[in-house]
Amino acid sequence: MKKKFLGVIGSGTMGSGIAQLAATHNWDIVVLDKDPTQIKTAESKIYSGLEKLKEKGKITAEAIENITQKIKYSQDISELADCSIVIEAIIEDISIKKKLFAELESVVSKECILATNTSSLSVASISAACKLPERFLGIHFFNPAHIMPLVEIVSSISTDSAIAKTARGIVDSWGKCTVEAKDTPGFIVNRVARPFYGEALRIYDEGIADIPTIDWAIKELGGFRMGPFELMDFIGNDVNYKVTEAVFEQFYYDPRYKPSLTQKRLFESGRFGRKSGRGYYNYAEGASNPEAKKDFKLGEIILHRILTMLINEAIDAVYLGIASAQDIELAMTKGVNYPKGLLAWCEEIGADRILENMQNLSRTYQEDRYRPSLMLKEMAQKKSAIADRL
Repeated sequence: MKKKFLGVIGSGTMGSGIAQLAATHNWDIVVLDKDPTQIKTAESKIYSGLEKLKEKGKITAEAIENITQKIKYSQDISELADCSIVIEAIIEDISIKKKLFAELESVVSKECILATNTSSLSVASISAACKLPERFLGIHFFNPAHIMPLVEIVSSISTDSAIAKTARGIVDSWGKCTVEAKDTPGFIVNRVARPFYGEALRIYDEGIADIPTIDWAIKELGGFRMGPFELMDFIGNDVNYKVTEAVFEQFYYDPRYKPSLTQKRLFESGRFGRKSGRGYYNYAEGASNPEAKKDFKLGEIILHRILTMLINEAIDAVYLGIASAQDIELAMTKGVNYPKGLLAWCEEIGADRILENMQNLSRTYQEDRYRPSLMLKEMAQKKSAIADRL
């Protein structure tokens, strides 16, 4: 039986997670990184993670041996020559990615599938550096890659549909839940989820509620596992801000995706969240953080405003053909652990009420940020037409 070779470029958290995932499913891996210190860190991190699983009784010592033996580390790009698929997971810099793939094409076979793990950059733009852009696509994992179930499969206008199907089949065989997304800024999750952070920041910037209260409302009343500020600190404010900025720029500065100066200042000051010890909250040992004001009336206002914006964004994504309704529901529940699909939530609340909320926001602020999706209007009208007949 022919060996299955995967090349992973970048041995950071994402790259090492992808390598561990594929090795667990019997693939042979070459992890490429020019930094030997980073390689040592990745090797140690994978091993310690597997040891923790063994302690919990979820994996055997023999399985750990098999997985670690399947992962080879290298600083030489020629080691990727026999790979059937290569996934890049390096810095989100389009010029660096283009240079990398142009070099990679001279190493791998013409049959090798090339993929980027970019979360917000144009797949078509990166593929333009390739002589064979038809074998190039986006395979976007969520962090940590070996744990989070969702993977977005993103075809550019040049991607061969057969290549996309093969790539999706490979990722499915690794036990992942895959969804197909259009090559547009943010794909599904990073587009639809923008109001979760952006509208929370807007509410804070306006002085309507403080950070702990907004997080409390979203968790206590909305059933989310983490509040928006907790989640931004967990993801990293450097990462979250850069994705927001990229989506805003790529949508020609559409005010719906406008970043907050509050987050920009945190980014500029190095307050990245948990990993830096300080973000919206202080994570230093013994640090005290302010308590939430558990005002249920205020909490409902916060929840309804953020949820309205999320639902409107999800509906607009369906309307614009970013993905199917089913894949959008899967993406938001599997990718960011929302308590329920946003379209199902709309059905529960009523499209007419969501539209009314959007129109109230639009009248109050007089900003294009709060424009209702045309599809939301159509959904509300259909419900009204049915109600008129009852």
